[in-house]
Amino acid sequence: MADEYEKALKSGKLYITTRQLRGENPYLPVLDEILKQKEEETSEVPLGLVQIPLEQVVGTATAGRSQAFAGNFMPILPDKTELSSKWQNLCNSHLEEGIRDPITAYEYMNRFYVIEGNKRVSVLKFFDATSVAGNVTRVIPRRTEEKDNKIYYEFMDFYKASRINFLWFSEEGHFSKLQSLVGKELNETWTDDERQEFHYIYEVFEKAYKKIEENTEWTEICDALVDFIELYGYEEVKPMNGVDLEKKISNSKKVFDALSEETPQISMEQTEEPKEKPTLLQKMIPSLAPKNTNPADRIAFVHEVNPKQSAWTYSHDLGRTHVEQVFAGKSEFEVFIASAYESNEAAIEAAIAEGNTLIFTTSPVLYNASVKVALDHPEVKILNCSLWPDKGVIRTYSARMYEAKFLIGAIAGGLTENDRLGYVADYPIYGTVASVNAFALGAKMINPRVKVYVEWISRKRADIRKTFADNDVSYVSGRDIIIPDKDEGARHFGLYRREDDVKLNLAMPVWDWGKFYEQAIRNVVDGAWKNDVGTSRPVNYWWGMSMGVVDVITSQNLPIGTTRLVKLLKSVICKGDFNPFAGIIYSQDGIIQGDENEIMAPEKIVTMDWLAENVIGSIPKLSDLEEKAKPVVAQQGVETVAEEE
Repeated sequence: MADEYEKALKSGKLYITTRQLRGENPYLPVLDEILKQKEEETSEVPLGLVQIPLEQVVGTATAGRSQAFAGNFMPILPDKTELSSKWQNLCNSHLEEGIRDPITAYEYMNRFYVIEGNKRVSVLKFFDATSVAGNVTRVIPRRTEEKDNKIYYEFMDFYKASRINFLWFSEEGHFSKLQSLVGKELNETWTDDERQEFHYIYEVFEKAYKKIEENTEWTEICDALVDFIELYGYEEVKPMNGVDLEKKISNSKKVFDALSEETPQISMEQTEEPKEKPTLLQKMIPSLAPKNTNPADRIAFVHEVNPKQSAWTYSHDLGRTHVEQVFAGKSEFEVFIASAYESNEAAIEAAIAEGNTLIFTTSPVLYNASVKVALDHPEVKILNCSLWPDKGVIRTYSARMYEAKFLIGAIAGGLTENDRLGYVADYPIYGTVASVNAFALGAKMINPRVKVYVEWISRKRADIRKTFADNDVSYVSGRDIIIPDKDEGARHFGLYRREDDVKLNLAMPVWDWGKFYEQAIRNVVDGAWKNDVGTSRPVNYWWGMSMGVVDVITSQNLPIGTTRLVKLLKSVICKGDFNPFAGIIYSQDGIIQGDENEIMAPEKIVTMDWLAENVIGSIPKLSDLEEKAKPVVAQQGVETVAEEE
């Protein structure tokens, strides 16, 4: 075993030299010293016998043995010493029968520090073993607001349910997201079979990822695995072998790159210009103008369900009929209903098979399918109707409905006779919370005493009628869109007054998707679309009143003064002279949101996870929602939805 020790010794000395040249500590970190430097208040909890990932064994508990090993746990004492002799005996035991005696260690922040068994760890790491059994005591730091501390407390909750300790993430919320992605409630316990199955998936994924991306950090692989499962779905990932994973990971590299960008790019107005503007001569003689090489001859709309079944889809289909008239004779249009296919991806693939090169997928539910298909068809331009894209292979679009909701709130604030208003919210996804708050701020601007009672139609056992009746709410901001053929919807949309069973509609927010689709298609036809997918930040078109995508229609039953106020507010919003989220805003917990002299950044408006101080109610957690709402909310819900109590 002398040869093995010599190799280990060389590895240890090389590590020492390399770290010293970098000015870094070349020896094993010592937990006692770490806690002393941090002046950390801790408590201890015994975990019993645990299978410890060797990659996470990073140091020793005390300074006694720290100088005998390099920071990679390779020995640095010369041959013929007591350490070398014992190390070689352990090496021989490992090769003959395996090292069976567990080590003793502390676990702190999901890293392990050896109390007893340093040489066993050294030998196992030398032979690239993956884990070692150990009797572990967890050292728990007090809870703080530091990012790593928050992630660690999330890890402890996840570990309690899963007994999985080989994961660590770079961002908050990933542990609860993973729990949801594998189909479990927040605190639902994993079975041994489920744990073993996931461990196998992790090992195969790790091996495939390292083949594509060498020298990757542990955290990067864990982050990528969750993103991969979110993209493809856990059930689809389960049967993938190493070859399948390598291919999928390689294709998905664009997604992982986009996820590492700071923030998505939000386009608030139309800013793109044609790549090649015609010269004066070309304007005078059109035949001399360059021919368009990307005319978007065939354009597809992929709806989640039939427009007759969904008000949301109906509004997008109205937008489609608008552009069919605008581009009649220039482009052909097709409609595909995803629910008629075996999967959402199959519907988009069918659209591509028919020769469509520009595809609009009109629901957030279709986001993941859009990304997956786009990875296989980079020649096709795909846009999905959702907010806050995190994957740079497609573009997304939505409308700043909060502008309309602010106006609706101002109307309601002036009409209420008892300072109580109601608000019917849909899914707690990006942008929705901003609409709730904008309504509340608009109402408060007119009536400082007003309170807004919010109810979510996606919440389990929600009884909206009872909530409003119990709180004597007369004016309600209901759902935004209706299907004309449905009588029930026609009485509950927009701002209405509750008078027994009679609904008096007073104002309605409007989504004019036709305006957006027309301009988006012109961007492609005119060459203004920059085909830089995968090479820059993800792009989201978030247009509002100034672009004509959002508007408010008022009833003749409104007082003339209120109608004039709405026109005035609409005008200053369109000109950019006023923003509902400018200045200081107080949230329910009394914390100041925003700055006195600034307008809140679009990114903060999109990801808003708090409610204004005059809102009564809360943002539902993922576990509070109906089953049909969970998939899209898990993917595009505001952060607080994932942070279960």
